Amino acid sequence: MTRQQAILLLLTTPERTAAVGGERLAPALNVLTARDAVRRALAEDMGTGDLTTALTVPPDHRARAEMRSKATGIVAGLGVAELAFRELDPNLIWTPQVADGQQVKPGQTIVGLEGLACAILSAERTALNFLQRMSGTATATHELVTLARGVTVLDTRKTAPGLRALDKYAVAVGGARNHRFGLFDGVLIKENHIRAAGGIAAAVVRCRQGVPLLTQIEVEVTNFDELRQALEAGADVILLDNMSPAEMGQAATIAAGRAKLEASGGITRENLAEVAASGVDFISSGAITHSVKALDISLLIEL
Repeated sequence: MTRQQAILLLLTTPERTAAVGGERLAPALNVLTARDAVRRALAEDMGTGDLTTALTVPPDHRARAEMRSKATGIVAGLGVAELAFRELDPNLIWTPQVADGQQVKPGQTIVGLEGLACAILSAERTALNFLQRMSGTATATHELVTLARGVTVLDTRKTAPGLRALDKYAVAVGGARNHRFGLFDGVLIKENHIRAAGGIAAAVVRCRQGVPLLTQIEVEVTNFDELRQALEAGADVILLDNMSPAEMGQAATIAAGRAKLEASGGITRENLAEVAASGVDFISSGAITHSVKALDISLLIEL
């Protein structure tokens, strides 16, 4: 098993978690990957040390603090934030008031913490950066899932470099499903693959000859002629690239259940309900990870 496959396995291990609308299955956080990301982020921020904190706070001084939401959203990344503080104070007391997947409102306490003041101050920005970004992703994802009215929402590979496992975890906390984790665990034949292979049929045939058993073959198409070619070639899933909801409906009629259909490109909150009603099986969105708006969360030390 490769390191990437191990990451994927951990990422998709189900656990019980609280969520908006009741209990559901969600993936477990990959602690090894999260710890690595946290350590790199702390090293980037602190360098040779936190100059301001070292000059203003005695090293043995203890403090209490609270992390509070300043907006309505879905929390994701509490475990990552905790790792950031524990890297600098392993004995930190961490008291979460909510769990990943729960909705919070402005002014609501997310977690209480107590420990060395210097550790809390030095890790504050790193912890908030992870928690705010991941919660923003979960919040945006939850909004799309609600609008999709039961059609499965998927993420993409348009994630922050080096943070894919955390981005995809946040997507799953928000209620969507993860598409392929990387280039290694799924076949998606895109326009340039088709050009390089000499056509849709040739590309599908070559993939079918070498693809691992039970792995599906997906083909990206931009028009009905390509759709028919992909169907005739035996594609398992067909990605409808930048088609209008009306065109997606026509594509569903042409496919007639012979392949699963994924809608991608040009999908907005305004047209998502119409896309969901077109007959597609999946709706993928890159915006929930590449254009995420961080959820506003603050940390305040108590006097």
